[in-house]
Amino acid sequence: MFGFAFLTSAMIEILKVNGALAAENPKLKKILSRDVGLNNEIMTRTDAIIREIRERGDAALIEFTTRFDGVQLTPETLRVDRQTIAELAAQVDAELIAAMREAIANIRHYHEHQLTKDWEIERPNGVRLGQRVRPLQIVGLYVPGGSAAYPSTVMMNAIPAQVAGVPRIVVVTPPAQFQANPVIAAVLQELGLFEVYTVGGAQAVAALAFGTETLPRVDKIVGPGNAYVAAAKKQVYGAVDIDSIAGPSEIVVVADDTARADFVAADLLSQAEHSEDAAAILITPSEALAAAVREELIRQTVTLSRKAIVEKSLADFGALLVVETMAAACALADAIAPEHVEVITEDCEAHAALIHNAGAIFVGPYSPEPVGDYFAGTNHVLPTGGTARFSSALGVYDFLKRTSVIRYTKEELLRTAASIERLALAEGFEAHARSATIRYE
Repeated sequence: MFGFAFLTSAMIEILKVNGALAAENPKLKKILSRDVGLNNEIMTRTDAIIREIRERGDAALIEFTTRFDGVQLTPETLRVDRQTIAELAAQVDAELIAAMREAIANIRHYHEHQLTKDWEIERPNGVRLGQRVRPLQIVGLYVPGGSAAYPSTVMMNAIPAQVAGVPRIVVVTPPAQFQANPVIAAVLQELGLFEVYTVGGAQAVAALAFGTETLPRVDKIVGPGNAYVAAAKKQVYGAVDIDSIAGPSEIVVVADDTARADFVAADLLSQAEHSEDAAAILITPSEALAAAVREELIRQTVTLSRKAIVEKSLADFGALLVVETMAAACALADAIAPEHVEVITEDCEAHAALIHNAGAIFVGPYSPEPVGDYFAGTNHVLPTGGTARFSSALGVYDFLKRTSVIRYTKEELLRTAASIERLALAEGFEAHARSATIRYE
């Protein structure tokens, strides 16, 4: 059948919005316990790869590419020439290129509203304090390999950096994937990204973090990858900035009995097909809707090409949760703090306003999650695993540095030096105190 037998009407749990009850629910505990799988073995192997790249540079990078990707490169062929990018891009359907261009325009327009400017305030005695905002100078973008290509992810990572004014974006991607999926070359060409190196895995992350003879050292690494890429990003953080260590995808649909069951089921499936550990959750006060959604899930899954993945995902991490009220539904969604929340209710604006913890909120029956993934312009690089409690979507601000600027005057230093001295001495820093008082002695 479907691998979803736990979702019978008798087994759908009715949860009151009670922190202790939600935490104790076995299904939610299993869902919320998911992680990115950075076990000790992966971390140890990754550490060894990073050390080799740091010590031997290009030579180690080429060796790992031969070992893991079966491709023999040289320092001269690590970088892809522009003609190859153009030839691959030419293979892509014109209608797809047109859709890509419109998506790029939407993403760029949205992110332009995130730009932060310099500012300055004036204080008494001629003191001026301000903040200077400048872009990072060089960013590394990891484009994952595997059986599928994700041009939307390239857009979502690169465009905010471009809007921020980052002058140099370096792209790394596994060689086989780049040749097999011309759509990646097409999106790189559309974005004007031509510094592309066909290396992947932990070795590519290490090369970006520390530099080799051919690859430059970057200020920040963004973009998703497999467990080894995630482990490498975690280990190089500090030597270089990273976007995040992303966990499995997740969606919570908050709905009442005005929602169409087929819409809700389709939206849950849009996340379940990501991976076997993706989470798709409906929270509703309507048992009738939950039962109808379950039937729709069964019906719609049958024809999906990723049916096996979907069934495993729903069986392990899917849930149809019936609660007492819409307020309870919103509170539970807020407690889960998921990557995506959809609100499909009679008063969706009011209910969406009750949710504070979400990577992105999709309001109304005609705002399905894939709109945000591909086209609306909002960023689909979102916090997962409950980190929406304190994290935000990737944006222009992630590629900007903020520097404080202080302009004091003689008059103000003379007025405040004694206070500065007292505070410094209270912390045991005599030289700090002297630095202020020497100017009026």
